[in-house]
Amino acid sequence: MKHFIDISDVGGSEIEGLIALAMELKKKRAAGAEGKPLAGKTLAMIFAKASTRTRASFEAGMYQLGGYPMVLNGGDLQLGRGEPIRDTARVLSRYCDAIMIRTYAQKDVEDLATYGGVPVINGLTDDTHPCQILADLMTVMECKGRLKGVRLAYVGDGNNVANTLLQACPKVGVDLAIATPAGYACPQAYVDQALASAKITGSAVVVTNDPAEAVRGADAVYSDTWVSMGMEDDKDARIKSFKGFEVDAALMSLAAPDAIYLHCLPAYRGLEVSDEVIEGPASRVFDEAENRLHAQKAVLIELLGG
Repeated sequence: MKHFIDISDVGGSEIEGLIALAMELKKKRAAGAEGKPLAGKTLAMIFAKASTRTRASFEAGMYQLGGYPMVLNGGDLQLGRGEPIRDTARVLSRYCDAIMIRTYAQKDVEDLATYGGVPVINGLTDDTHPCQILADLMTVMECKGRLKGVRLAYVGDGNNVANTLLQACPKVGVDLAIATPAGYACPQAYVDQALASAKITGSAVVVTNDPAEAVRGADAVYSDTWVSMGMEDDKDARIKSFKGFEVDAALMSLAAPDAIYLHCLPAYRGLEVSDEVIEGPASRVFDEAENRLHAQKAVLIELLGG
């Protein structure tokens, strides 16, 4: 693995290997036996988008591994004054051992990798969110003891999280159902990727406009905000379009009796999820949030040779 930019570039065995490493790091952290495998390494972290979990987990993770996390907010960089990202990539590569970026355009991440000379990590774009999905699958593994044959239902917007679930789940044998309102489906390119992977692994992929169809019998139910960053102007229209897509107790009752609930956070109670679900016994959202730390540490070690 040279970069961690897009799940389409990572094989199923690599995903499983990263999850296994993340789980081992989590155990070592709890036992105080993690060590400092990235001592002397520096991670540049570029934030063009606001962040809680991505910043805190990468910053803490790099520090825990013995390295130095350098936080660079988009407004503080010359990028904000028009410097080409290819120049930023060339400069930061002379200073740092890896670059993580949380931004809008997928092309910005790709350009960093093309023009820079160090590993690049996608911390989130409008298109994909690979670090989040790695943590999601780790949480499923912890709760279910397996990935292959697990049925995961996603209910909501066809956004970066849904796109990356389509890329990742079939590669590791997870059966995936995506339910979105009409007009808010994932781009067909991601569905095609999922179907191609499913032919290899034998997993199932369902795309529907019916939340009940997606959730029925699911082992894990996932939802995300209906109004992602940059879409605030469409909030009222989106809330109206997503009526009936809230994951509430009635919808969760259609899932398997031991189903878990997942959400990448931040969550808006009363919209994509009810308070009783996210605060209820099925919820694993804070385990999932913690696992961002461990999953990203596994990515850092894989890329930086720790």
